[in-house]
Amino acid sequence: MENLQAIKQRFGIIGNDIHLNRAIEKAIRVAPTDISVLVTGESGVGKENIPRIIHQLSHRKHAKYIAVNCGAIPEGTIDSELFGHEKGAFTGATQTRKGYFEVADGGTIFLDEVGELPLTTQVRLLRVLENGEFIKVGSSQVQKTNVRIVAATNVNMHEAISKEKFREDLYYRLSTIEIPLPSLRDRGEDIHLLFRKFAADFAQKYRMPTIRLEENAVKILLSYNFPGNIRQLKNIAEQISIVEEDRLITPEKLLQYLPKNRSNLPAVIGGKSSSQSDFANERDIMYKILFDMRNDINDLKKLTLDLMQSSDSEQVQEDNHRLIERIYQDHDLPEVSNVEVVQIPKVPSPQNDYDYAETIEEDESLSLQDKEIEMIRKSLEKNNGKRKLAAKELGISERTLYRKIKQYDL
Repeated sequence: MENLQAIKQRFGIIGNDIHLNRAIEKAIRVAPTDISVLVTGESGVGKENIPRIIHQLSHRKHAKYIAVNCGAIPEGTIDSELFGHEKGAFTGATQTRKGYFEVADGGTIFLDEVGELPLTTQVRLLRVLENGEFIKVGSSQVQKTNVRIVAATNVNMHEAISKEKFREDLYYRLSTIEIPLPSLRDRGEDIHLLFRKFAADFAQKYRMPTIRLEENAVKILLSYNFPGNIRQLKNIAEQISIVEEDRLITPEKLLQYLPKNRSNLPAVIGGKSSSQSDFANERDIMYKILFDMRNDINDLKKLTLDLMQSSDSEQVQEDNHRLIERIYQDHDLPEVSNVEVVQIPKVPSPQNDYDYAETIEEDESLSLQDKEIEMIRKSLEKNNGKRKLAAKELGISERTLYRKIKQYDL
């Protein structure tokens, strides 16, 4: 059996990451058997290399190897593609056609993106895995096939099963051996090795000098998240090789080819970042407390005014007692027993209701205004005077914030 390094050279695999090595070792060990294998990993990590290794190191290496992208075949025709069809089975079926499972008899089929298979096709595939039987579309005759199945997916299979998008029994049939492949961001120094390999390949392909990265540019490359994994890195290397005239790439040049990476930003919840969400929640709670207190104070003021005008009313005295108890309870103040209501002598009432209303409105307005000024000032200090960031944190527009800064002379 070939060793790990020889296998890497044979299949053009670059890198020394421990998780990558572990995946290749598992593929080498499982290759001589006929058990099914499921390769998992993000899109672009190179999952297609594992089934090729398994096929070439198995006793089926001289038979057919067929790779099928399940996500690229329309749902209406995928059964015909995999299992074949009889003449006249559907509109356009002008002749009998063999499916991949019939053509690859004795060999290996690689089902890429197997998580995209329709549920009806999953039932047919399960039958192949269980007893090697299938039926062509439009036929009633059972046929046998001896095919090794290696599948791959970037879908979270347990989540797909819970949402009833993938059959649990089929998952366990496919994943007798599961081989996970690491993402590029988890492979450390392999990133630069791969970049240099791609740069050399494209230099040879386009007959031009090989591009190289400055030391600081290498650091930027290693710190990038690469959501598209190896496929994205290869595309970046090709773009730079073709476009840049200077063969020594600076950090500034490299950054032009790296799409903005949003993965390190605060998590977005309901369209707002977590920091904005926390601030908004605290602000809402504070406003609610202020408004509740305002309502209680308004009730107390109104009751006081009634007491001034009719202090001998038993109903007013009872309402006064009940209101005081509620205020103590709502605002978690120390318990008060034997609350007595002081008889307040009558005093001249305001000239009209407007005087009283204006007094209340002015007190409330000043209280809320002070809170608003305090919140704006704290937000500006927190964001080092940057109005745009402060406005986002406060949940208002920058224009509104600018107007309030001028209004309150902040």
